[in-house]
Amino acid sequence: MSSPYTGAPAPSPATQQNHSLAFRVMRLSRPSLRPDPAALLRFDPRDVFLPEDALTSPDPSAAAELLHGLLHPPDSAVSTTAVPGDFTFRDRFLLRDPADALALPGLLVLPQAFGAIYLGETFCSYISINNSSGLEAREVIIKAEIQTERQRILLLDTSKSPVESIRSGGRYDFIVEHDVKELGAHTLVCTALYNDGDAERKYLPQFFKFTVSNPLSVRTKVRTIKDTTYLEACIENHTKSNLYMDQVDFEPAEQWSATILEADEHPSVVKSTIRDLCKQPILIRAGGGIYNYLYQLRPSSDESSQIKAEGSSVLGKFQITWRTNLGEPGRLQTQNINSTPTPSKDVDLRAVKVPPVIFLERPFMVNLCVTNQTGKTVGPFEVFLASNISGEQKAVLVNGLQKLVLPLVEAFESINFDLSMVATQLGVQKISGITMYAVQERKYYEPLPDIEIFVDAE
Repeated sequence: MSSPYTGAPAPSPATQQNHSLAFRVMRLSRPSLRPDPAALLRFDPRDVFLPEDALTSPDPSAAAELLHGLLHPPDSAVSTTAVPGDFTFRDRFLLRDPADALALPGLLVLPQAFGAIYLGETFCSYISINNSSGLEAREVIIKAEIQTERQRILLLDTSKSPVESIRSGGRYDFIVEHDVKELGAHTLVCTALYNDGDAERKYLPQFFKFTVSNPLSVRTKVRTIKDTTYLEACIENHTKSNLYMDQVDFEPAEQWSATILEADEHPSVVKSTIRDLCKQPILIRAGGGIYNYLYQLRPSSDESSQIKAEGSSVLGKFQITWRTNLGEPGRLQTQNINSTPTPSKDVDLRAVKVPPVIFLERPFMVNLCVTNQTGKTVGPFEVFLASNISGEQKAVLVNGLQKLVLPLVEAFESINFDLSMVATQLGVQKISGITMYAVQERKYYEPLPDIEIFVDAE
């Protein structure tokens, strides 16, 4: 389907006199269903068969009997039951069928202009070059290209095989397509180089301008909890038609693996292979409708810590495909999504293992790990339990030597060690204040985050 011809601004009189040819352009696009409020006032057979004053007469039942006699003759097999209903004009607003609520006349409407053109769509145009003069145009070289602020894309060039002739009153038609990948002003430039009736070589340029808008926006939020990163994406529809999302895939960077998190389905929903293959598209309604996606990202290799230390914050990008109400496709790829850069630590101290059962006043071991995230050797270190600023007695203390000495740690290497501790109070307690000190650099590192434990009696 296509929209009616749409041309460039009217040429000057001089141009009209000098050129035999002229371009006309129409965009090939699908029709649309346009609601018609008047469709609610449905046509009724009584308007044809009954007299003008039949419905306003004092006895509307007479009109009902007359109409029934016309529609169902006496010899008809149809029951002679009277036609029910109110035979006045006031019931014309009643919905006789659920489809009437759509107010659709059942006709498709062609666009009357170029219409809205969105990023990610395919711009398809039907171009006709007409000869409206009394002379024949020969050896016609036709070119069509799209010009944007950044580039020029050639769509058609007949330089190697010119159109031999366009007779008087004739035309030459062709179709061009272009995948729209840029926002902003676009110009379809159509040019013709031809010989007119006087064998004079003439050049005809015509310009058709249109603007490309963004069909949707993708807003993201990134949150990091320990070694897990969560990416939330909100997709908003900026078009005037519903979008049916066929695909919304997040392609993570090499150092990440991504898993989409979805709400649990109702137990009545039966999972099957056919249902997975025939998955329904997600509807995002026109004029600001939104849909949210949530992804869980984890490091995909053991070298991820080294990559993070080098300052890489790229998480990945989205591949999005959709269709409109009548199936017109669209496709977008977002730019790289970056995480909020976090300051990297030269030396990282973390807890690896804590016993599941801890008894009061009985020693237990906490397994810790020190990781050197630099390219040089660091250490030695001292590990100890810092006292509370408030001076309160801790519920969990170091058992034995108050300072544990650790050896040198090579570049990008880790060492594990055990710290003996003892709990002095029952219930839920915290191991807090485990601190590391670099002896040579005379530098204190941030204490280990508090670890909650449960202390039970024997």
